[in-house]
Amino acid sequence: MKILITGGTGYLGTELCLRLMSRPEISAINLYDNLSRKNFNFFLGPEKIHPKVRFIDADILDSNTLRKEIAKVDLVIHLAAKVSTPFVDENTHLFDQINNWGTAELSYALEASDCPAVIYLSSASVYGAGTNFADIDTFPNPKSVYGISKLKGERHIRRLADQKKTSVVRCSNVYGYSKSMRFDAVINRFVLHTRHYRKVTINGNGEQERAFVHINRVTGFLERLIFKEEWKPVYNLVDHNLSVNDIAYTLKELVPDLEMLYVDQQLSLRQVRVEPHDAVVDLLGLPDQSFEDDLKLFLHQLA
Repeated sequence: MKILITGGTGYLGTELCLRLMSRPEISAINLYDNLSRKNFNFFLGPEKIHPKVRFIDADILDSNTLRKEIAKVDLVIHLAAKVSTPFVDENTHLFDQINNWGTAELSYALEASDCPAVIYLSSASVYGAGTNFADIDTFPNPKSVYGISKLKGERHIRRLADQKKTSVVRCSNVYGYSKSMRFDAVINRFVLHTRHYRKVTINGNGEQERAFVHINRVTGFLERLIFKEEWKPVYNLVDHNLSVNDIAYTLKELVPDLEMLYVDQQLSLRQVRVEPHDAVVDLLGLPDQSFEDDLKLFLHQLA
């Protein structure tokens, strides 16, 4: 099997590639990335890149290169995206260009190719903010520019369902260590600030909840999904629903001298909560360690 991973040298793509390199069934892993985040960590370190891995320096909107590369593979895993914290609404045009029209270009290239399968990493942000838990039957109602752009991307992929094997994975907020770290998401940022500054800043009253999933669970799920004969059209990928206070107080249990600084504590901020999906649990099983254990290991990895 030959695989193309868009966004392949990013936070998730790096860890997914490292996981898939050991699979003998996979003969080629092609990483398609424009390095827009200026993160070159995938290429650093004493380890040599595996011979089956090839890097393509190209943009998701480069339709000619995209068509050439998709024509060479058996599966596309579409991770490339403009990402943000859940409710940031800046760079509206950029979100639409990359997440919507970039995915459209990918869908056109897939349609014109013999590549039989695509997995699209979407986001739980497509459900929008609300007081109730979203589940797999909840009608998407995104409130942010990011969520809207990811839902548009879903539609480009799902229209191929009668021609290709397709699946949309609505991923919650990812946390955990990666060789290609990003620290704009709340748990990763809190762990970094706890480890090096002994202080975290909490916006609002901290009671706002988010759905989260560990990076190893995401890559493990995608690895198993690749080799599953039948795919569901949509999966909700979530480990935990936690408030910002839950995260901060768990860290304080581990690092007692942690200072928590509240900004605009009188405000109640929006939240996104997602029910764990039975199909994901059936495919992946339950987490093999607690959230506290995740954070303890994460703090150690950032030492």
